[in-house]
Amino acid sequence: MRTPCGAEKPGMVPPPPGEESQTVVLPPGWQSYLSPQGRRYYVNTTTNETTWERPSSSPGISASPGPHRSSLPPTVNGYHASGTPAHPPETAHMSLRKPTGDSQNLGSSSPGKKQSKENTITINCVTFPHPDTMPEQQLLKPTEWSYCDYFWADKKDPQGNGTVAGFELLLQKQLKGKQMQKEMSEFIRERIKIEEEYAKNLAKLSQNSLAAQEEGSLGEAWAQVKKSLADEAEVHLKFSAKLHSEVEKPLMNFRENFKKDMKKCDHHIADLRKQLASRYASVEKARKALTERQRDLEMKTQQLEIKLSNKTEEDIKKARRKSTQAGDDLMRCVDLYNQAQSKWFEEMVTTTLELERLEVERVEMIRQHLCQYTQLRHETDMFNQSTVEPVDQLLRKVDPAKDRELWVREHKTGNIRPVDMEI
Repeated sequence: MRTPCGAEKPGMVPPPPGEESQTVVLPPGWQSYLSPQGRRYYVNTTTNETTWERPSSSPGISASPGPHRSSLPPTVNGYHASGTPAHPPETAHMSLRKPTGDSQNLGSSSPGKKQSKENTITINCVTFPHPDTMPEQQLLKPTEWSYCDYFWADKKDPQGNGTVAGFELLLQKQLKGKQMQKEMSEFIRERIKIEEEYAKNLAKLSQNSLAAQEEGSLGEAWAQVKKSLADEAEVHLKFSAKLHSEVEKPLMNFRENFKKDMKKCDHHIADLRKQLASRYASVEKARKALTERQRDLEMKTQQLEIKLSNKTEEDIKKARRKSTQAGDDLMRCVDLYNQAQSKWFEEMVTTTLELERLEVERVEMIRQHLCQYTQLRHETDMFNQSTVEPVDQLLRKVDPAKDRELWVREHKTGNIRPVDMEI
């Protein structure tokens, strides 16, 4: 995973490797992760508890007792399941961010390693580790092909020459899923119409008077055939009603306000990305100003040394102060940029985890209702079978000889047969 890393502050010195950069043995159930700035935090995979302090082997006791241990709501890799970043008490303004003065940058997989201009690359205002100088970063969800690990960069738009943000791809996936769900609901609606029309035609046919004069046991069987059509019509009407209430309606109503929620989410992430672009522009402007101030200071210093100018030492001090101020401005802009990128990073993780949860929920919901459809279909087949069973029983009882006997008894005209005429 290539997650964003922070921009380099000028003149920063990397801190000596500390406890976090060393191999630690954790109690059962605990795993460690690195924050975007390289700070290590710990997650209990059983209770979802998150802490910045390394847990000890004794349950409930931190290896470094202090005021920074916090009881956080259930989290996933340091982020609340509700979508809110897990904020440590000492850095409430920005979760997983080191205190001021820490030289760690976003995305660093080695806390003691300094990021430089040479081992980072900036793409569309987002700073990433350079693939040639940085090892592969630890995945947030190593055992899954998760949204939160593979949609940090922008992707070239196949329809044009522009690019599409990774989050936008996820958003399009979600909106497409909602559209597919809507179309599935419409498909079931068409199936219901077919069932209703079929039931209507069956009921109409059952009232047809054709062959109604048939007599005997065959006549009884024929009457049952017509009655079975009426029974079958009722079965299909019930089937269509259950399809509407148990399949079509839930598919249509599921996530009714989904599109509205996605727009809010899209606007939030887009605003953070715009803020990041603005902060990046400020960094470049401040970097350019510092270069100009340093060049001016160098030129005045050289002129004074070779006495080509009447510039006084006071002018040199003024130029030096301006250069220092420009350097301070650049450091401030870099810090604001890193804060904006860190905030975007956190919201990307929490939002992609939420989108992933919604997609799993959508697929599972559709699966359950399609299973309900097949179950209703099986039940309909069984009920249909039950409507023809009386017909089958009566057909087995049809006796041509008995029918002939009954008809003869009812319609006989006499048994005296004619004889030849005598002359």
